[in-house]
Amino acid sequence: MQHIDKSKPVMVTGANGYVATWLVKKLLEDGITVHAAVRNPDNHQKIAHLKDAAKNAKGEIKFFSGDLLAPGSYMEAMEGCELVYHTASPFTSDFKDAQKELIDPAVKGTENVLNSAKELESVKRVVVTSSCAAIYTDAIDSVNAPGGVLTEEIWNTTASMEYLPYSYSKTLAERKAWEIEKTQSNWDLVTVNMSLVLGPALNAANNTSESINILKMLGGGDMKMGAPKIGVGIVDVRDVADAHYKAGYTPEAKGRYITSAHNTNFLEMGTTLLPKYGDKFPLPKNALPKWLLSIVGPLTNKLFTRKFVKNNVNIPFKADNSKIKKELGMTFRPMKETMEDSFQVLIDDGILKAKS
Repeated sequence: MQHIDKSKPVMVTGANGYVATWLVKKLLEDGITVHAAVRNPDNHQKIAHLKDAAKNAKGEIKFFSGDLLAPGSYMEAMEGCELVYHTASPFTSDFKDAQKELIDPAVKGTENVLNSAKELESVKRVVVTSSCAAIYTDAIDSVNAPGGVLTEEIWNTTASMEYLPYSYSKTLAERKAWEIEKTQSNWDLVTVNMSLVLGPALNAANNTSESINILKMLGGGDMKMGAPKIGVGIVDVRDVADAHYKAGYTPEAKGRYITSAHNTNFLEMGTTLLPKYGDKFPLPKNALPKWLLSIVGPLTNKLFTRKFVKNNVNIPFKADNSKIKKELGMTFRPMKETMEDSFQVLIDDGILKAKS
């Protein structure tokens, strides 16, 4: 059990990321000094939204450079911090070399940050942004789980370098974190295992996350003939930031936390938007048949391989979020609010245009 002193600075890796930005904002509003580690602190465009967040907040922000693949590069930012948030990790399905672009930054980055934490006396707790991808690969894995539901006890055993390497990278990175945690007794480790994160980005113009691609597919016409019922869990980015905050400052927090608000699917996500946006955007109204997706899927999106379609389409996803509700007192926003707020940001930023 660790009591974190709020007068001490807190380090956040990948501080300008989608989730991290909301976390930094919350920490600053609480009067906490944030050591924001980013790849290039001189790139004003990438950190402007963080400086804006600091303007009206009680806390202050200090920028440091940190590189996932450069051992020791986070030491300076970590000095004097009792709490370390490691949120930096690539999330993309658009890569050429999985080892170089996904596995290495995820695993070596985790190793780098946690090994530095081992060398500093001040660190008492490390919160690692993991993922439900470290628990499962496909919706069928949740069907096959004990009781048909994913819990924190389960680890992903079905992803590989060849099949959904992103999930594989998250699994290897989190396993590495627990491995390093066992080699020391200074700090404890808490992981936030989130499902698909949606919700308004504070830096939508620079946000290249997969979440935005999914919203663009739903609202841009790619799925106007229908959306596949791909079983997924979703959670609001603002709730994920709260979960990180609570994971850091709740003394009793321990282990892994599934951070997922709703068990849903792509079609339901699209139809949730219909009442507000249905007349202006080509949103899906029907389910795309599984057989059709098996044929055209691989042609339209390299993610939709036959194996992926077989294991995810028309297969319900179920994750148990009772641990985080009970132990950290988490509550989650309604799905409609998350979907509408996410969609609206893309409209406001001109990423999605209404039909006239």
